[in-house]
Formats: sequence, C-alpha cells, structure tokens
Amino acid sequence: MNETEFTLEGIAKSYGDLLVFSGLSLEVKANRIVAFLGPSGCGKTTLFALISGLKTHDQGRITGLEGKPLSYLFQEPRLLDWLTVAENLSFVLQNKIPPVQLTERIDYYLAQMEILPYRDTYPRKLSGGQRQRVAMARALAYPSRLLLMDEPFKSLDLSLKWALITRFRQIWAAAPRTVLLVTHDPKEALLLADEIYVFSPRPAVIKGYHQITLPREQREPDALPLLQLEQQITAELIRE
Repeated sequence: MNETEFTLEGIAKSYGDLLVFSGLSLEVKANRIVAFLGPSGCGKTTLFALISGLKTHDQGRITGLEGKPLSYLFQEPRLLDWLTVAENLSFVLQNKIPPVQLTERIDYYLAQMEILPYRDTYPRKLSGGQRQRVAMARALAYPSRLLLMDEPFKSLDLSLKWALITRFRQIWAAAPRTVLLVTHDPKEALLLADEIYVFSPRPAVIKGYHQITLPREQREPDALPLLQLEQQITAELIRE
C-alpha cells in the first residue's frame, strides 16, 4: 500500500471573477503516476502552479509537500541555447549532486534518453524531438521527489511520442517517483498512469476517476482494455 504523498483539501482558486476551482479535494499516493485530463482552460495548469507553489490558493489546504524537491517538464523543452546539452543538465544539478557524481549522472540520463552522442552540442542544432529528449533527461536527472509533466508529448509525432513514453516507463520503473501528468490525450494517460482524474469545465470538479490495473509492460496503443477505457474517458470529456 503506497503512503500518501500529498493531499488537496477544499481548494478554491479564482482570478478576479474567473472561478477555476471551488472545493477541489484529492489525495496522491507516493510513487505513482497520476494523470489529469480535462477541456482547455479547466485549470489543469493552474493546479500544477498551486502544487509547485508558483501560485497560492484562495481557500483550502495543501499538505505533504513541505520541503519536497520538485522537477518540471513542460510541453516545450525550455533549454538554454547558450549552453550545451550536458551544461543544460549541469545547470539545474549544481549544488544538488556531489561534483564527483555529476558527470556520471548527466551521462546516465542522456544515455537513457538516447541523446548522449549530443552531450556537447548546442540545443539550437538539435531537432525538436531531440530537444524534448534533453528536457526529459534534465527533469529526470534532477533529484526530485515529485515530477510535474505538463503536456510534454503534445507537439511530437506519433512514433516519437510512443518511443519517449516507452523510454520514460522504463526509467520510471527503475527508479519510481511520484509523477503528475497533465494531458489532453486519453491514450497518453492510459499508457503511463496508475490513476486518471477527468476534470469538468471550470469551475473544475472531478467528473471521472479511473485506476489502471493493466501492467505497464502490457500496455500498447491498441490494447483492447485500454481502447475500451479510452472510449469511456472520451465520453466523460465531451459530456457536459
């Protein structure tokens, strides 16, 4: 039984007259991958901002995150173009990893993402898919307790998306941590997550919750149990 990583209790958040959340509550277990789906503008990215502390909630309580390091993986790579691939990782790892372990850790995660031959290359010389591999290596290399992933596969073609999802699953299985994934794509969530929350339009409430019991190594894009769940989740997303 996984222990609780953190909880949200009665969270309310608004921007002026725009009410995003009103009484949102949920519990996230440690070392699980949890996906959040919902229509555009429902508050998924705001939820990440509240969890990461970039924004503050108006009401309610968030507990269990105190002192826990977080890493963030965005839809766009957000690499520093004046630094090499290896230096982009070193930049976020400095003072987090003993210097004698730094090169080994950087090379390990670059190798895991099959981008090690480009360690001394500047990001502007890489393809979009290669840049996203570097961003994923950077987020994974950071010694975080919690990894936030905000639509990291959205701009990728299908074959590259499947390759990165497969690689991510392998890396996560070797060193589990708590992962939160925001996505518009039910298939991405089904291929990765242990649990899926489906949000309504704002003010967002949880209109669907699913636990995925099929082992990850058996999850393929055309697996029948996943296709059936995908239909159910899609229906929840389009139903008012």
